[in-house]
Amino acid sequence: MNPYNAKGRATRGAVCLASERFKPFGTVRCSNPPFFRCQLARDLGCILDVDDDVVAWCCRPHGMDAALDEIEWQGPPPDFMVTYPNGKELYLHAVEDVGDPEVTEAAACRKLWHRFVKATDIRVGYRLQNARDLLRYAAYQTPLGDRIRLLAALEHEGSATVAECLSIFREVSPIAGLSSLILNRVVTVDLDAELIAPHTPVRVFGI
Repeated sequence: MNPYNAKGRATRGAVCLASERFKPFGTVRCSNPPFFRCQLARDLGCILDVDDDVVAWCCRPHGMDAALDEIEWQGPPPDFMVTYPNGKELYLHAVEDVGDPEVTEAAACRKLWHRFVKATDIRVGYRLQNARDLLRYAAYQTPLGDRIRLLAALEHEGSATVAECLSIFREVSPIAGLSSLILNRVVTVDLDAELIAPHTPVRVFGI
């Protein structure tokens, strides 16, 4: 799952440099060193990290190399390969407008799934900004005590607002702790309705 072979590719230093150029820096489900060729690709990575249907994703996958060589593709390799719960693996290119259908066809001929994702689809609505806000806290881990207190309150009440949840945290910065629990699918908020606000409802994930 998520094949990655660094041999003959960008050096570790180049990977680090590229990942530092585009914010936010943190990831949750990226299974290899993050590498983003542009801000649009970074934005798509943010969307993947808050997609509940995504198991994992990797940067700069090489599973389509043969297909791209076959059509003498001069553009960049796919930005990501995404793995879904049913085992499906999908290669993604982030593009400003329209991608080259020959690339998708070449992938299909090798029984690979591929899609170009347009900027308008990545940046529509509130989801991207909410994802970027949450991923500022990707490196945080919510301590057991805070996690248990919040889950107990939510299981008793059914839901609570963000403001009410923040008052529960004792061991970690409240917004960092809540963001970590959202990113790790312990609790959930609606990322599409509006920007996360004090009145945003919080619920236990999966309920």
